[in-house]
Amino acid sequence: MVRLDVVGYWTELKLEIVRRYALEYSRIMAKQTSPSLEHLYIDAFAGPGVHISRATGDYIPGSPTNALNIEPPFCQYHLIDMSSAKVGMLRDAVGEREGHDVFLYEGDCNEILLSEVFPKAAYGMYRRALCLLDPYNIDLDWQVIQTAGQMGSIEIFLNFMVMDINENVIRRNPDLIPPEGAARMNRFWGDESWRRAGYTKQGVLFDDMPRKTDNQTLAEAFRQRLVEVAGFKYVPPPLPMRNSKRAVIYYLFFASPNPIANRIVESIFNKYRDRGA
Repeated sequence: MVRLDVVGYWTELKLEIVRRYALEYSRIMAKQTSPSLEHLYIDAFAGPGVHISRATGDYIPGSPTNALNIEPPFCQYHLIDMSSAKVGMLRDAVGEREGHDVFLYEGDCNEILLSEVFPKAAYGMYRRALCLLDPYNIDLDWQVIQTAGQMGSIEIFLNFMVMDINENVIRRNPDLIPPEGAARMNRFWGDESWRRAGYTKQGVLFDDMPRKTDNQTLAEAFRQRLVEVAGFKYVPPPLPMRNSKRAVIYYLFFASPNPIANRIVESIFNKYRDRGA
């Protein structure tokens, strides 16, 4: 039995944003004829396909369910989750579509994306993909992000989980960073340059203790990294997602090789920025 997640306003907002863009993406890709392109939807933390709204108590569709209901449909759907029970719920939901246009995977998305899924979206195969990287924390491997950026065929939505970083990695005193937190951050960021982004000596007058930077500064450093290191050509400023106490839970990033995609997402983000900021 799967215990469904009870999700807040910010998650419902994220689901709405991703659904809106996925609809536009599928419409545009389905019209491509010179050359004709296959377009894939990839969900790395797919979950069971349904949540419960904290605001209403109602069942609401999750990201894979939203994507599966888009018209025109994606050519393929690749849905991944660590939980066998959640994959089982997805299997019940997709029914006979499994193995035809829907493919389910149980296990670590960091391994599955690199070995099994991303190769199916190769640029030279005339395939393109929209990939949702939606973890609850920073347990995502930078190699996944960088591979997507360097392939030139994959666009991503990514949750930058600043709450996890603040609680478990970047402390006010850098000497108190827990080793396990640092290791997780190195894996997510790709190296130790997050230490320079996370702390500054600017404005420190009376001692040598670096001062912790704010969330927005850290998010901007990661945005630059998506461009300069991962190789995405277009990364608009992310959308801060806040809880009921107005604290930033995460930043929703979009990264793409395509200028048209960038304009569409910037337009969507700007419509929601006041609500999400």
